[in-house]
Amino acid sequence: MAGKFEVYKDKAGEYRFRLKAGNGQNVLASEGYSKKASCLNGIESVKKNSTDEKRFQVSQTPSGKFRFNLTATNGQVIGSSQNYDSESNCKDGIGAVARAADGAATDDQT
Repeated sequence: MAGKFEVYKDKAGEYRFRLKAGNGQNVLASEGYSKKASCLNGIESVKKNSTDEKRFQVSQTPSGKFRFNLTATNGQVIGSSQNYDSESNCKDGIGAVARAADGAATDDQT
């Protein structure tokens, strides 16, 4: 089921996006962008790169949790996940990003 991208401004005045799965859960969050156009380009990059499992990098936190970053072909991080209790849940999160990004609409909340 397709999710949606929400574009918003954070407290520092930067543009960010979050990808929500069809069930409304946040599955990916972006860095801050100074320009809205750059934020929208980030969304397009998620749509393009989330179909390639090689673009996801899984890591473990010092506290033993798992998380992932979605990267562009140049290695730049496009978005990051929440922390997961297990590696298998983290991998499920990767699948959720790919499903949610496919055909996702953009909700501009700015």
